[in-house]
Amino acid sequence: MMLVRYNPWKEIDSLERRFNRLIDDFVPTDLKDLHNYFKTPAAEISETDEAIRLKIELPGIEAKDLDIQVTEDAVSIIGERKSETKSEENGNTRSEFYYGKFQRVIPLSTRIQNTNVTADYKDGILNLILPKTVEEQNKVVKVNLG
Repeated sequence: MMLVRYNPWKEIDSLERRFNRLIDDFVPTDLKDLHNYFKTPAAEISETDEAIRLKIELPGIEAKDLDIQVTEDAVSIIGERKSETKSEENGNTRSEFYYGKFQRVIPLSTRIQNTNVTADYKDGILNLILPKTVEEQNKVVKVNLG
């Protein structure tokens, strides 16, 4: 009878190979390429009696690459982060940046005056001030208790 030593790393390697095959089978090929990966920008919304303030994080995107559309009840932001091509003589580059187009539609809780929107874009942060309509500012709802 031959004695065989147990190697726990062999089991882990086998599990890793099976997991990789599972991912390869279920993830479409175009999603594996990180250059085609898109990210939805983060947003922060605050509301006062007069306006809604919307901050959107868009680092590395130039203002000319943004398309902002405001309706009375939603804000739509479409943009593109373009990749920079650099050539190096020696070495490899590993990038975790995302490049490509994105779109985000943010519904608003109240109607706004979309003709009086003010915008400011500085240091990769888009600030929108969306003034509420006069009807929404003066809106009072009476609650009956019985």
